[in-house]
Amino acid sequence: MKSRAVVFIDQHQVAVQTIDVPEPGPRDVVIEVVYSWISNGTESSFLRGERTAGDTPYQEGHRWPFPIVAGYQKTGYVLSVGEDVSEFKPGDHVFTSISRVEGMHEPFGGHVSPAVTPVDQVWRLPDDADGLDYSGLVLTQVGYNCGQRPHAVRSGDAAIVLGDGMVGHWAAQTLRHRGARVLVAGRHDSRLARLTEGLGGVNTRQTPLTEAALDFVGSGGLSILVDTAGSMDSVTALLPYMAQDGHLVSAGFYGSRGHIDIQTLRDREVTLYAPAGWNRTRMDETLAGVREGWLQTRPLITHRYPVDQAAEAWQLISTAAEPFLGVVLIWR
Repeated sequence: MKSRAVVFIDQHQVAVQTIDVPEPGPRDVVIEVVYSWISNGTESSFLRGERTAGDTPYQEGHRWPFPIVAGYQKTGYVLSVGEDVSEFKPGDHVFTSISRVEGMHEPFGGHVSPAVTPVDQVWRLPDDADGLDYSGLVLTQVGYNCGQRPHAVRSGDAAIVLGDGMVGHWAAQTLRHRGARVLVAGRHDSRLARLTEGLGGVNTRQTPLTEAALDFVGSGGLSILVDTAGSMDSVTALLPYMAQDGHLVSAGFYGSRGHIDIQTLRDREVTLYAPAGWNRTRMDETLAGVREGWLQTRPLITHRYPVDQAAEAWQLISTAAEPFLGVVLIWR
């Protein structure tokens, strides 16, 4: 079977190609994609050759991760289902994550259509849903997961989210929904301007992080620190502000430099969380949050490209030639 896909053919080289995909199996769903949402951080890391799989950093002697079908999230309509699939039928509007591909560094990918997908990686969308709003659902779930990890959030707890990317926004939205006071520490005015109601932001290029933290936290201490930017320097700088029984959520990609001295957490009995990936329960909860409106996705979309212009989308992301945040590919 043949499909079209966005392929990283080498470092910094993006192409839309016709590729081989497996024939659908009895528990597969075939989907015609309408929208696929680029994961700026993870996919860029692969494009630069910094990772070989998931959270595995590239090391000398490893095989380069090329060619690889980028991505892991999209929405569209069911074309056909395998003989053992009863959960979906042709015409259903769905979200799907990774789909099967052949001849690539990894046997799965995201930006591909038609997409042959295991049924356990498919979610039905609400009847009135616009697929654009749900096309980044895995990444939205990453932010939701960060915001849900602290096991106890009291009304008014001070929370700082490091990073003004999409995961940072969704982590902040989740913490705000749970009752926390939230400050997002970023480096881009254009992204901080997209924070939803009730969230505060600070540009650390203009205001030192520790100064902003001191003003924000007050005497109660920092109850929650979420790092979505992969900045151990920032985490280390804010640890002295942590409250007793505080929560540290680490979701950034650190490569080989993600080291922390556990003893620095013990004095205030700070709990460390290291969320990763996605599962069915969290995806269901995230989908519900988008449907209910307290998890907002569309305000973060800054650019939309026809899939044939995927290389241009990646040129924007790689060079930051203009301000951007959410970048979506349109397939039809």
